[in-house]
Amino acid sequence: MVGIIMGSQSDLKVMSKAAEILDELKVPYEVTIVSAHRTPHRMVSYAENAADRGIRVIIAGAGGAAHLPGMVASITTLPVIGVPVKSSNSIDGWDSVLSILQMPAGVPVATVALDGAVNAGILAAQIIGSHNQEIAANLKKYKTFLKEKVEESVQKLEQSGYKNLL
Repeated sequence: MVGIIMGSQSDLKVMSKAAEILDELKVPYEVTIVSAHRTPHRMVSYAENAADRGIRVIIAGAGGAAHLPGMVASITTLPVIGVPVKSSNSIDGWDSVLSILQMPAGVPVATVALDGAVNAGILAAQIIGSHNQEIAANLKKYKTFLKEKVEESVQKLEQSGYKNLL
């Protein structure tokens, strides 16, 4: 249901986090490398054929100039979530953030934080969950887990002597 693509093998450290959260939410996905600059024909083929293979959302991670998410979004009608990756050739990640964030009208890319592949995975699951009750239920459980985790932290803080001012 979700295609996770990245510009190079070095992006896998970040992009694997999207796969991990999709595993947790029980959302099927595929992972591959598709470079906008080094394999442009592969990128076009991937974007053109993704929907026919059952992909419903594409998560595209890229560092440096970060053209992959926008180029894929220009080819497909599927939602594309861009993950800016802070890479070795990056300007502290800002080049990637701005390359993905500043898309022209008509070519939207939902952009998450620098190295924010976890949120990209959650957003992809939410998009799919909007019309898939099983995935929506998995997301609800996950959100409940997050809430309970914070509530446990509040209790531990109060038990250590700090007072809740609310």
